Amino acid sequence: MMQGMGRPGGPGGGFGRGGPVVKPKNFKGTMKRIWQFIGKERKWLSLIFTFILIDSAITLSGPYLIGLAVDTMAHQDASQSMDYLHLVIFALVAAYVSDGALTFLQGWLMAGVSQRIVMNLRGTLFSKLQKLPLAYFDGRRHGEIMSRLSNDIDNVSNTISQSTTQLMTGAIAIIGSLVMMLVLSPLLTLAAIITVPLVYLLARTITKRTSALFKDQQAQLGRLNGHIEETISGLQVVKAFNHEEKAIEEFQAVNEKLASVGLRAQIWSGFLMPLLAVINNIGFAAVAVVGGVLAINGHITVGVIASFLSYSRQFVRPLNDLANIFNVLQSGVAGAERAFEVLDEQEEPEDQPGAVALVNPKGHVVFENVSFGYRADVPILQHISFESAQGSSTALVGPTGAGKTTIVNLLTRFYDVTGGTIRIDGRDIKEYTRDSLRQCFGIVLQDTYLFSGTIKENIKYGKPDATDAEVERAAAMANADVFIKRLPNGYDTLLSENGGNLSQGQRQLLAIARVILAKPSILILDEATSSIDTRTELHIQDALLHLMQGRTSFIIAHRLNTIREADTIMVIDRGAIIEKGSHDRLIQEQGAYHRMFFNQFKNIAVETG
Repeated sequence: MMQGMGRPGGPGGGFGRGGPVVKPKNFKGTMKRIWQFIGKERKWLSLIFTFILIDSAITLSGPYLIGLAVDTMAHQDASQSMDYLHLVIFALVAAYVSDGALTFLQGWLMAGVSQRIVMNLRGTLFSKLQKLPLAYFDGRRHGEIMSRLSNDIDNVSNTISQSTTQLMTGAIAIIGSLVMMLVLSPLLTLAAIITVPLVYLLARTITKRTSALFKDQQAQLGRLNGHIEETISGLQVVKAFNHEEKAIEEFQAVNEKLASVGLRAQIWSGFLMPLLAVINNIGFAAVAVVGGVLAINGHITVGVIASFLSYSRQFVRPLNDLANIFNVLQSGVAGAERAFEVLDEQEEPEDQPGAVALVNPKGHVVFENVSFGYRADVPILQHISFESAQGSSTALVGPTGAGKTTIVNLLTRFYDVTGGTIRIDGRDIKEYTRDSLRQCFGIVLQDTYLFSGTIKENIKYGKPDATDAEVERAAAMANADVFIKRLPNGYDTLLSENGGNLSQGQRQLLAIARVILAKPSILILDEATSSIDTRTELHIQDALLHLMQGRTSFIIAHRLNTIREADTIMVIDRGAIIEKGSHDRLIQEQGAYHRMFFNQFKNIAVETG
């Protein structure tokens, strides 16, 4: 029933592309918030952790069995050795098969867990967007907002699916391998862990640099998406003004910034694995040298060295993985931070305690000394007072940016007044619940928005339970029925995005039909016929007049001939009402309205002459 209303002409309506880059929050704080979503899958995570424990125990038995096999082959009794060796080999095969099966099962369960977590996060974020005030969307490009809902959440998804099991498996493997190494040889253990400080310092240095780069990369990606969305949405204007080359240049500039920061992020993250391989080789060399010396002196067997090398690999590999995981986490945390920034935005104020539902509204509207500014230091409306009786029509005219749309934005509580009071049926509109208040309005804007779906679904948007007969009756009243029936599939015709396969006039007729079907108590027509040709305008004037009968109506118009029959015409200029009265009275007064009216018709006469 209601379409979103912007604030054309309001200060602050145009913001710099992309907006300022917010400084990243702390890593630990963001991880705690991610865990709030992960924790909801506690049952499945516990099952996965149980499988990881079993799998880790099996994996840790492998090197020990290899050592036994090596020592068995060196045994003097060949027949006894072969029997024992066959038993050890069978145990090894069983261990590796079990390891593969459990690894597959962990991955399968974790895929479901990660997708449910991200589905929950994406749903929470989308729900949050529905609760944010229009001021939030006025100050941000839609493409940048969509980037947070898609690209940033995808980063979080990849991080969870890749990192969660690796973190759990890696932690258990490190502890288990260290215990086994200490059992086999404390001296060799010292040789093996000499590389741990080097791994830590390397990972800390790399991740410290990549953290800022990945955050910047996500911000640049949001700017790129915003530019793409803006250019595609306004492609007709771009072509009309031969702005293609300029649009390409702007895209290339943003694209190059993204490529530059992405390249630096990948280069720094790419340093990690090769340098870790060098450190690992140093560790293996240390183990080989110390183990050889101990074996020569009879302190350990060759089988122990073989087992120890495997445990050393199992100990170091998770360290490498954890270092790499922290690198991946930077990208995921950067995406999570941007998503959480939206979740932290202030929502529309809750209904005040004791708010009541607006039931059977009559439509008596009173503005009492209302003032408002989008910014505290820049007032838009100053001490506006007027009364619109039930069933009356009030037209708002004046120059662009005078405050006409702001008045109806305040009436629908898309914004709240900063001074004064607005009453409907004798009560402050803040005393009504916001949902019930907005249900009493029907709004038709200059820029009509239609959703992807059928024509029937778009007309039923404000009244989903309407019958087909009611839909067709509303369309007929809006004079849309004729062109709808000429379409191949009639009311079941699928519309492209924003009704791109219809003309502007046809889209406007559908918007009017949508409002007619909803049967609101108060109408707001914001330049509802300005985008329609004169012939089509004549077709819908009768429908609008019929729709306005018995309903309080507010009409914002630049075509002054369309509001001559309004009960009251208010001339708004610089946030104040400078004239108010009927058309005939204002013409007789020969003030601002008189000048506007005759200048407009003088221009029309010149153009048609």
